[in-house]
Amino acid sequence: MAVPTVAPPTVAESLTLALIASSDAPLLLLDGDLMVIAASDSFGRAFGIDSAQARGKSVLELGGGEWDLPKLRSLLAATAAGAAAIDAYEMDLHGDSPKARRLVIKAQKLQYGDPDVTRLLMTVSDVTDARLAERVKDDLVREKAILLQEVQHRVANSLQIIASVLLQSARNVQSEETRTHLNDAHNRVMSIATVQKQLATSNVGEVALGSYFTQLCESLGASMIRDHKKQSIEVTADKSTVAADVSVSLGLIVTELVINALKHAFPDTGEGKITVDYRAHGPNWTLSIGDDGVGMPTEAEPRATPGLGTSIVEALARQLRAHVRISDRNPGTLVSVAHTQIAAVDDAGVARAV
Repeated sequence: MAVPTVAPPTVAESLTLALIASSDAPLLLLDGDLMVIAASDSFGRAFGIDSAQARGKSVLELGGGEWDLPKLRSLLAATAAGAAAIDAYEMDLHGDSPKARRLVIKAQKLQYGDPDVTRLLMTVSDVTDARLAERVKDDLVREKAILLQEVQHRVANSLQIIASVLLQSARNVQSEETRTHLNDAHNRVMSIATVQKQLATSNVGEVALGSYFTQLCESLGASMIRDHKKQSIEVTADKSTVAADVSVSLGLIVTELVINALKHAFPDTGEGKITVDYRAHGPNWTLSIGDDGVGMPTEAEPRATPGLGTSIVEALARQLRAHVRISDRNPGTLVSVAHTQIAAVDDAGVARAV
C-alpha cells in the first residue's frame, strides 16, 4: 500500500518561511483557516509561546486563549476571504500579566499564484510603552497648561493691584505734572493687565480674535469710560484665529490705540465712538482702530511729540512685520496696522512669500 506524500513547499512559500524564521519582528504565517503555518522566534519570545509548538494551531488558540477575540477573528476571516486587509488594528491583549498589552495588528493576504492556496502574513507590534509615554506626555502638557493659566491669573491680578496703587497715588499728589505721569503709568499697567487677563481666560493654542478683541474692549471701556451714553467702543472682526503670542501683540496694539483715542479724540463734548476692526485674507491682515473725534491736528496747530504709546505700537508692529499708517477720517482719525505679504516668482516659476 502506497504511503501518501506531502507536496513540498513552493519556492515562494519556502522563501516566506525563511524570512519569518529570521525576522526580528513578531510574525505569523496563517492559512485560510487561520491555522499557524510558521511563527517567528521573536513572536514566541514576545508572547511566551513556543514557536515550534504553535505550528498547526489556530491563532485564536495561542497562549491561554487570550488571542480569541471576536473582532480579531472577524478581521482575519475577512482578510483571508480577500474582502479586507488589516492595516493597523489596535487591541488589548490580556495574558498572565495583570496589565493589558496594547498591540497593533497588521495582516494581508499573500499571492502565491495559486488561487486555491490562501496565506496570511500577520505582523504584531507591542506599543504598550509608546502609548504609556504618550499619556504621560499629554498629562504633563495638560498640567503645564493649567499651571501657566494659574500664573497668568496671578500676574493679571498683581498688575491690577499695581494699577490701583498708581491711581490712588495720582489722586493724592499736588503736582499736576506728577498726576499726569501717574495716570499715564496707570493706563499703561491696566492695558497690560487687561491683555494678560483675556489671555488667561482663553484656551491655550489658537485665539479667536473677534471674541478676544470684544472682551478686551469691554474691559477697557468698563475701566476708562465714565459715561457709556456718550462714548462707546465697537468691535467688528472676521473669524480669524491666531497663535497666542500673536494675539498678545495685537491685543497690546488695540489697548494702546483705544486708550489713546479715549484720552485725546473727544476733548470738547466727550461724545464719540471708537471702532476696532480686523480682517484677514490669506497671510495678509489689517487691524484698524478709528474714532469720530477731533481728528488730526491741522498745519496751523502744533503737533504733539510721539509718546510712549506710539513707540510701543510701532515696536509691536515691527515685531509682527507690519506697518502703521495714520490717516484723517473726517471726522476723526484712523490708525491701520497692516501685514502685507507679496508672492514673488523665482527663476524656476515657484511662488515664494516675501
